[in-house]
Amino acid sequence: MSFDTRDFRSALGKFATGVTVVTARDGEEDHGVTASSFNSVSMDPPLILWSIDKGAYSLDVYRHAEHFVVNVLGNEQVDISNRFARRGEDKFAGIATAPGLGGVARVTGAAAHFECRTWNVYEGGDHLIIVGEVLRYAYRNEGSALVFHNGRYAVPEPHPLMLDVGEPTEMGGRLGRHLLYLMRQALAAYRGDFYPRLASLGVNDNEWRVLTLLADGGPLSAEVLARRVSQPLAEFEDTLAILGERALLSVDAPATSISPRPGRRWRCACWRWPTTTSGGCSRAWQRMKSTPSSRGWGA
Repeated sequence: MSFDTRDFRSALGKFATGVTVVTARDGEEDHGVTASSFNSVSMDPPLILWSIDKGAYSLDVYRHAEHFVVNVLGNEQVDISNRFARRGEDKFAGIATAPGLGGVARVTGAAAHFECRTWNVYEGGDHLIIVGEVLRYAYRNEGSALVFHNGRYAVPEPHPLMLDVGEPTEMGGRLGRHLLYLMRQALAAYRGDFYPRLASLGVNDNEWRVLTLLADGGPLSAEVLARRVSQPLAEFEDTLAILGERALLSVDAPATSISPRPGRRWRCACWRWPTTTSGGCSRAWQRMKSTPSSRGWGA
C-alpha cells in the first residue's frame, strides 16, 4: 500500500513523543543525531530502542557501536535538538558534555540519560531499529522534558480539569484559587473555541502561526520563521509546501524570503470571540468586508 508521505507524517505527528539526541563514538570522534523514535522495550532485562534513517551520514557508526547514550532533552534544549538534526557542521561545538560508558558523550543538562550497550540491530524498512541494554541511567527532577507533537516542539504540562465554559468549578480551597490553576482553566476554554475556528478556515495551528507572523512582520527567512513557530526545518518545509500549494504565500528560492501571497485577503481566526466586541478583533485584524489592504485570513 502506498501513502502520501507528507500526509502520513502528519498523521504520525498526532502521537506526542519526547526528543532525544543519541550519541556514539567512533575512535576519537563523537557522533550525535536527533531522534524522537526512542521507546522502552523491556524491564527485565532493561531494554530500549530507537531507529535511524538508512540515509544518515553516521549510520555505520551506530550500526557497529558497542555503546551509545540516549540523551532525553529538556524543554530548554531546542537549539541542541536543531543542531543535531542538521548535517555538515561540528555538532558538538559549544555543547557541554561529559564522557559516559565507552567514552560516549552525555549531553549536560538533559532531562535523562540512558547509557546502553547495543543489544541487537534490526531491519525496519528505510530505517534500522537499534535495541540497547541499559547499563546505567540518570535523570533530574527539576524542569521538564522537551516534547514533539503535531510537527513542532512543545512542553509537557499537567492536564487541566476540563470544564464547560461557564460551568462553576467544584475545586475549592487553595487549589481552586491558585493562579496557575485558573490560568490553565482559561487556556482550556480559549482552546476549546479557537481550534474549531481554525478548522473552519481550513488551516491548522502551524499554518496559522506562519501566516500570522508574515501578516504582522512581512517577509522572513525560513530559518527565522521555523524558529518562531517552534518547528524543526524538515517539518517546517512541509508546512511551507502546503501553504504554497494553496497559494497563501510566496517563497523566493532557496527559501531566503517568505511572504504572504500578493493580493490575498485574510480573516482572523479569533474574530468574534465572546470577550470581544462585534466591531473589531482583539488581534487588530479586520473583517473580510474591510479594504483589500487589510490583513487577516480568508479566501
